[in-house]
Amino acid sequence: MDENNRFETTTSRPLVILKKGREQSLSRYHLWVFSRAIAQTIPIPQLGDLVTIVDAQGKNLATGTWEGGNIAVRILQFANPLLSEQKFFTEKLLAAYELRKQLGVVNASQTTTATANENNIYRLVYGEADGLSGLIIDIYGKTAVIQAHSVGMYNRIELIKEALLSIRELSISAVFDKSSSTMPINLPNGVGDRYIHGKRIEVPLYENGLRFIADIEKGQKTGFFIDQRDNRRLVERFAKNRKVLNCFCYTGGFSVYALRGGASEVYSLDSSSRALDVAKQTVELNFDEEISQKHHTINYDAFEYLNSLKGNEYNLIVLDPPAFAKRRDSIRNACNGYRKLNAAALRKIAPQSFLFTFSCSQLVSPYDFRMAVLTAAVESKRSVRIIKQLQQSTCHPINIFHPESEYLKGLLLYVE
Repeated sequence: MDENNRFETTTSRPLVILKKGREQSLSRYHLWVFSRAIAQTIPIPQLGDLVTIVDAQGKNLATGTWEGGNIAVRILQFANPLLSEQKFFTEKLLAAYELRKQLGVVNASQTTTATANENNIYRLVYGEADGLSGLIIDIYGKTAVIQAHSVGMYNRIELIKEALLSIRELSISAVFDKSSSTMPINLPNGVGDRYIHGKRIEVPLYENGLRFIADIEKGQKTGFFIDQRDNRRLVERFAKNRKVLNCFCYTGGFSVYALRGGASEVYSLDSSSRALDVAKQTVELNFDEEISQKHHTINYDAFEYLNSLKGNEYNLIVLDPPAFAKRRDSIRNACNGYRKLNAAALRKIAPQSFLFTFSCSQLVSPYDFRMAVLTAAVESKRSVRIIKQLQQSTCHPINIFHPESEYLKGLLLYVE
């Protein structure tokens, strides 16, 4: 008897047969199947194909997309076979949108004035957290920006676009594909970031009633750091009458919130002069000349600037550096970088001050980051207390079955 006859499926999709005992992660609803867990495939799938995952006895476990690398399969649906892809994506996007409404991050009127809570910038889909492994969708007013992190999602970008446009309440008029930098493989020649529906639409963009500039086409991520929304509001709460230093400011998100919170002065620091120009424009969009004059820009390396300070100059500092670790073999160096950065800030911050410090490196665990900050506190010989542990904004929910979805970690520290 042919061994393969033991494996049956209700679809004609390729089978991914797991090794004995390697189905346990799927029983815990983890959304990745690693290559080392796979015994064989029948037949060999093409990249991006829908596949059916079965255990060693042939039991149907899930449907996913074949990615072929270390993360060999990204799960889309457990148990019952996925029959209609269009229905699947439409239902998933609707569910994601309903959640964001309940979280209160979808409440924009699309007008030229805004209330203090108005948002038309938010993350609609956050990959595994919304059951769509390998897919990011951010909303900027009437424009949706898609980033595919997997071949499976990229191959279905037209289906995803149609599902987006079918949700009338979203009022999407343009869809921009920004996947060239996030795909695990090179895109075909001549294919790059582009509008796949409509064209660039200029509408005022608001976050918590503050107006921002998002460079969708050329900026970092999808154009704005949406994941820091809740933490920016916390900076606003603590900024009153304080002299604020916003390191790695990018386009000045924390700076604008600090100014609205009543900071006496705000200094935006970044090594990119282009980012500082946008930060200055953003301040001027939100405030009159009197408040705008409280904002200053510093075009400098953050490490060098902190080390050059005499000390006691700032009594609120924000450290929000880019990811220090993008590969597992760089975790140790990343933690060392966080230690040095935080030690420099702790040595120079004024007494009775607040330090907001973050890591967006997914590979650096919350424990490792906290230990790096602890070591920095010891080196600085300062008395430091944790006031609050910080994480990504609520429109970036964490899938309890998929710990990798928790990537942004931070601490609000009080330094005596």
